[in-house]
Parts: sequence; structure tokens; C-alpha cells
Amino acid sequence: MKELIISSINDNLNNAVALLDAIDSKTYSDDSIGPYYSSIGSHIRHTLDFFDCIISGIDTNDIDLTARKRDEILSTNKEAAKSHIHTLQGTLLSYIDANTDYLIHVTDNMGQGKVTVNYTLESILAHANSHAIHHYATIGYILNQLGIDLKIPGFGYNPTTPVNKREGI
Repeated sequence: MKELIISSINDNLNNAVALLDAIDSKTYSDDSIGPYYSSIGSHIRHTLDFFDCIISGIDTNDIDLTARKRDEILSTNKEAAKSHIHTLQGTLLSYIDANTDYLIHVTDNMGQGKVTVNYTLESILAHANSHAIHHYATIGYILNQLGIDLKIPGFGYNPTTPVNKREGI
């Protein structure tokens, strides 16, 4: 199961690379679209932060999703983001043969303070992948509002969305 999850994540991250290859740097950092005025780059950075928290905490069994790096270079420089994605993909591949038969402590803020819950590596990675898809959907909205028509099949759609509804951006 872990191999399938990591393969799915890496395919999803490949969609982000395809997006970055298809847009220019100005579009990547454009934060003119309301209501949140966030850029495509800020959404890419945020999804990468989530994965980075997993990688940073896996060895100590203490993944803290509130301890995000928020590296602004990833928000503004699409080449840096692509490089980071490729590094992340390699790291994820290294987990395929890792022993993960234990519970991992994951901390997040649910809106009323931090809480730590137990996950498996597979469950936190699946959660991170769903989180990325959610942000890809927001990126699709931003592109639409900017009048940019791209076609990356399935981008921003959950795989459970019926195929006839899952066109991608």
C-alpha cells in the first residue's frame, strides 16, 4: 500500500511540475485575485511545507504540521519550487522500503489549540496528498480568474470525482 500512496503523491507532484512549466514567473507570483489574494506560488509552497513537516518529523516520531518553514523563495521562484519538488519525490521514494509498523505522533492546530494524534506513515502521506489536491483546486480558480486556460488532466480534482466531471485545468 505504501508504494501505491507514494506513487500517487509523486504523480500528483508531477502535475505541479507540469503547471510550473506551463506558466510564467509573473503568473506564479500574481496575488491579485480575491477574496484571499494568494498566489499560485503561495499555494505550491504551502503544499510543500506540509510534506516537509512530515519529512522533518519522521525520524523523531514527532511531525508538527504547525512548524512549517514558509520558505518564501518557494512562493516566488518557480524553478526553486520545481527543484524542491524533485528532491521531495526522491525522499518519498526512499520511504517505500522503510519500516513503518508503528504509530507516528502528528501535531496540528484544529482552531482551538494544538492537538497531537496518532497516524501511520501511510495515513499522513494520504492526508498530505489530499491536502495538495485541495490547494490545486484553488490554483485552478486563480488561473480561471486570471483568464489562463491550461489543460492538465485531473489537476485539482479528487480521484473519486466522476471522470466526466474531472476535466482538470
